[in-house]
Amino acid sequence: MAQQTGQAESRIQVTSELVLVNVVAHDKKGNLVRDLKKGDFTLFEDGRKQEISTFDFENVDELATASAAEATVSGATHGTVLRSGKQTAPSLDARDRRMILLFFDFSAMEPEQIDRSVEAAKKFVSTKMQPADLMALVSLATNMHVDLDFTDDKPKLLAALTAYNSGQGQGFENGDTGSAQDAAETSGAFSADDTDFNTFSADRKLLALQSLMQALGKLPQKKSLIYFSNGITQTGADNQSALRAATAAAVKANVSIYSMDIRGLQAFPPGGEAQAASLHGQSAYSGAAVLNDLNGNAASQETLATLSSDTGGRAFFDSNDFGAVFSQVQKDSSAYYVLGFTSNNRLKDGRFRRLKVQVNRPDLKLDFRSGYYAGRDFEHLNRADREQQLEDELTAQLPRMDVPLYAGTAFFRQDDSHYYLAVSLVVPGSQIPFVTEKEKDNATIDIIGEAREGGKFPVGQLRDTVKLAVESTREVRRKNVQYNTGFVLAPGSYHLKFIIRENQTGRMGSFETDVQIPDLRKTPLKMSSVVLSSLRAPFTGKKDGANPLVRDQMELVPNITHVFAPDQHLYLQYEVYEAAKGKNSAPVAANGQNGTAKDAPTAKPAKDSIRVFTSIEFLQGATKIYESKPVVANEVTAPERKAVIFQMDLPLQALKPGLYLCQVNVIDDVAGSFSFPRFPLLIREPAPALPTKAAD
Repeated sequence: MAQQTGQAESRIQVTSELVLVNVVAHDKKGNLVRDLKKGDFTLFEDGRKQEISTFDFENVDELATASAAEATVSGATHGTVLRSGKQTAPSLDARDRRMILLFFDFSAMEPEQIDRSVEAAKKFVSTKMQPADLMALVSLATNMHVDLDFTDDKPKLLAALTAYNSGQGQGFENGDTGSAQDAAETSGAFSADDTDFNTFSADRKLLALQSLMQALGKLPQKKSLIYFSNGITQTGADNQSALRAATAAAVKANVSIYSMDIRGLQAFPPGGEAQAASLHGQSAYSGAAVLNDLNGNAASQETLATLSSDTGGRAFFDSNDFGAVFSQVQKDSSAYYVLGFTSNNRLKDGRFRRLKVQVNRPDLKLDFRSGYYAGRDFEHLNRADREQQLEDELTAQLPRMDVPLYAGTAFFRQDDSHYYLAVSLVVPGSQIPFVTEKEKDNATIDIIGEAREGGKFPVGQLRDTVKLAVESTREVRRKNVQYNTGFVLAPGSYHLKFIIRENQTGRMGSFETDVQIPDLRKTPLKMSSVVLSSLRAPFTGKKDGANPLVRDQMELVPNITHVFAPDQHLYLQYEVYEAAKGKNSAPVAANGQNGTAKDAPTAKPAKDSIRVFTSIEFLQGATKIYESKPVVANEVTAPERKAVIFQMDLPLQALKPGLYLCQVNVIDDVAGSFSFPRFPLLIREPAPALPTKAAD
């Protein structure tokens, strides 16, 4: 049985409800106003006044006249923010600094677009970068890379920008939608439908933005992300979830996104561009082709506009002046106020909440973002978000302990290179909330898990939803809910992790352990794990597959706690592989092909047969309390696996309650090899009888 490892550290989940709003104040002449106090502001959410709990003023212009030597980051090194670990606090002092992240989305750019974006960034660093500016570089091509963490070192920035080349992009351009109309003539027999790929490509870009926000959230100051892109085209409502998650993460991390459409000002010739083939149909002559190009361009810009407007940034479209975005970022973050509040609307429904900030001086103009998306509790998560929650928990570094979960494993050989690893997950029934529907108590549990070879490479995955329906929850609360599954793996070391979630309140629990599957070719006695059980139940699955615990439509349910009641039976199952053959002439005292512990008639073994003995002992200290009659196997029970299967049945009513050491004796008489595995076993006191009420 596997024991849980690495559970000394657990995770305490703390949800921050503080909402930060950046406010820039200008007078009638457009000059920045820097003398406002907390009491000068009034903040509303959806028309309801909110109490401002935190107030700060960031004056980046104070460093505008600093010398280059004074503008360096004290004690900062590369990797202090974006490359720091999930649990590591950044060592970057960003107070009164302008933090600018350049995010180059090369995944679908043409070579000239890549050169255009890099040259615009190099021009800004060389001529307009100020001492207060801290810049970082991130690129997305086939993978996302942090090319340079926040720094004000111009030579390093220019060297990193120069390292970009026009050939590292492309590969994720939007494909065709399956319609031949308006498509380029390629002499093909059909037009491919790449709608699913387009959905994936858009989600990929939005998820990359979301992961960046999570890293930037370590610093409370305002961050500006300049997103160099050639557009993101959404496919219906399929990408809405990823878009909302990206904007919500940006607002939470106090990041404003400035989108730059690097395609610039475009012309759309009726017959298409010169390097493209002629179009199918009549659209090139009716004006439909130009209209479709304009609509497609607007659709690709719409997502960029949403990212900017919902995060307090600005979008720059249809312009060949690529330096304007840098000037706008410097202007918006020169001096600003940070207002923090906790919403008095406690409902976590994920809806958009509009913000309005007022100041007690009517001659001022305020710039702030229009609103934010509220957080969502489990009740308001949709199916995609609930699935993503499980995926995120599976990759989390620290375990969730809301729901107790424990597990046990056992291995059985299929052939020399394949083993079946049986896994049992157990949840206390008292931890599962039930709801009454149709005169039954119902509950559902989501289960996700994986097996990683050496803790690195995934080699087995599990995803299932279990529906529970019982007549009464009283019996369930006194027992456990057990889920049995398995993986087919090669010999080696594996790390298993499982997540369970009850779907009434969304509480989760996790279990992870390391498992070693031995290579039995190197052992004298080739023996499987020993499974202890108190229950044999009819197998209800569609097919038993490779599960050795299912025989004759009956499944042996592992008891991973090794706790038994006096009125139960102890069932054991284990296997011996490739038992040695030899000439035996002595009669057998007890012979059972299935390895039962009951008396069997005396039989004479055939020549060149195997001879494997087994028995069960119960020990307390150095005293042997009980030993079963020996069982001898002379035949291979499962020829396809070269296995001798032992299934033992021991009634426990003759044993007194207490803690025992159960020893399984296995001897290959022909080969002279043996094994004596031991397991702790507890026979608990019998449950007291429930009092009965006398009849009137």
